[in-house]
Amino acid sequence: MLHERVRKALEGRVLLREETLQLALGTLLSGGHLLLEDVPGTGKTTFAKALARVLGLTFSRIQMTPDLLPQDLTGVYLYREGSLVWQEGPVFAQVLLVDELNRATPRTQSALLDAMGESQVTLEGKTHPLPEPFFVLATQNPVEEEGTYPLPVAQRDRFTARLSLGYPDEKALLQALKEREPLSGLEAVTGPEELLALRKEVRRVRVSEELLDYLLSLSAWLRRREEVRLGPSPRALLQVERLAQALALLEGRPFAIPEDVKRAFRAAIPHRLLLRLEAELSGASPEGLVAEALKAVPAPVERA
Repeated sequence: MLHERVRKALEGRVLLREETLQLALGTLLSGGHLLLEDVPGTGKTTFAKALARVLGLTFSRIQMTPDLLPQDLTGVYLYREGSLVWQEGPVFAQVLLVDELNRATPRTQSALLDAMGESQVTLEGKTHPLPEPFFVLATQNPVEEEGTYPLPVAQRDRFTARLSLGYPDEKALLQALKEREPLSGLEAVTGPEELLALRKEVRRVRVSEELLDYLLSLSAWLRRREEVRLGPSPRALLQVERLAQALALLEGRPFAIPEDVKRAFRAAIPHRLLLRLEAELSGASPEGLVAEALKAVPAPVERA
């Protein structure tokens, strides 16, 4: 299976939990994009580069800064020898790492989000399709807020899942200290053709009516809570369903189970919830409310 091949290729090279890798691959296969929120130095860039390499995809990285313009990301027409020549920007890669997304101005953030939503760039009346598959990993530093433009909830909603790599255990950290060049000799275990075929397979994974009702019940439970100012959107629920399908496929199943929905719900919903100020001041968190919802709403019984 794809997940096993990727895991073995990255083993001992990237500081990564098994669940994080599955959710990242699931997000890619679901056709979505990933938001990585973590403190500096936890291996986000290395993970993105390594993932692109083992998947056989082209890679590009851009460091967001307040003076970055939209065309620095998407590309620009240059006047050369009497005619306009299209110069592609770094967004034209199959795996795009956007470092510190919240340091770019809202105008530049909007250009990226538009490319993510449309899988194309339109400039001067001409449309340029992005390569397939197109997968964005955007990072945010949740600690240092000076000089940043935090993403509004409506824009965070464009990301299928939000993950944190977290600190590795001592054994993994010791291995990382010994490994001077973690990407050296790393080879592809798949390619764009297989990944695009798997994306089509994801859509064929069966999700029962009981699971859809369960997902709607989880969403309704959150929207009824007085701490919640803005609950999951219809797009969020569609992406939870697609991510659950992708997780099932990675496990080798042609059907989703309640655990797939739970895992997808934990990854896809917290960054979309907007809490009331008084709830935040009293210590409530989106992650805590999602955990409560998963405990409070009974999951359907799996059929043999």
